[in-house]
Amino acid sequence: MTKLNNLHKLFALLLAYLLSSCSSNYTVSTNLDRNNFKDYFSPSKVTIYQNEKEIGKHFNFIGLVEGEDCQLKAHHAQPNEINARTNARRIAFEKQANAIIFTGCAIIDSTINNPSPQKPQCLSTLVCYGKIYQVGNELESIKADNKK
Repeated sequence: MTKLNNLHKLFALLLAYLLSSCSSNYTVSTNLDRNNFKDYFSPSKVTIYQNEKEIGKHFNFIGLVEGEDCQLKAHHAQPNEINARTNARRIAFEKQANAIIFTGCAIIDSTINNPSPQKPQCLSTLVCYGKIYQVGNELESIKADNKK
């Protein structure tokens, strides 16, 4: 019994020694980037409205955007409206909008041969179109900056 206990203790000491000797040469590198977090959550900062009446009185029309979702290969998932709308909201945020009204979505099926095969072509694409606005308090701060 004592011999077995001694072997367990020796094994534990050797294992601890091996683990501690490797830890000094270990470095951590990740692909985490602070800007990726800002971009990842940006669609949530753009509110979806049904029409201009729902927005209220204080808004400024910025422009039009479109977002798309693509099905690259036949075995991939069909294009998704949620992904297309999220992409449109991300683009709206990049244009400093905080509100969007979606005007519609359309499916585009690709039946034409691609003349440049090195570029990926979608078998099917869902595109959602929207009007983007600057609404509320942020609108007031932009107007104040423009007067300076």
